[in-house]
Amino acid sequence: MDLPKLQKKLLAAARAHPPGAQVPYAFEKRIMARLADCLPSDPWRVWARGLTRAAAFCVGLSLFLSCVVVVGPDSGGDNLAQDLDQALFAAVDGGTGDPNSEIW
Repeated sequence: MDLPKLQKKLLAAARAHPPGAQVPYAFEKRIMARLADCLPSDPWRVWARGLTRAAAFCVGLSLFLSCVVVVGPDSGGDNLAQDLDQALFAAVDGGTGDPNSEIW
């Protein structure tokens, strides 16, 4: 197929039938009415919507993490206080890990 020849035929057909200059009835009024319906955005409304969505996400995340902690496997939480004491006093004790040993 000869593309330049096809292009010339299509351009000739388009030139033979120019588009109409008539605009549909009340086209301008319909467009202006739609533009008038668009209210300017209120910045406070935008912030309120965003913060509400963020708050809802945070509540959902906290509920999910609460369920994970309650339902999750027990990781030896009974020794948590002792582990914390050993970690805090490790530098003071000289690395012995015994919180009852003398500091000096």
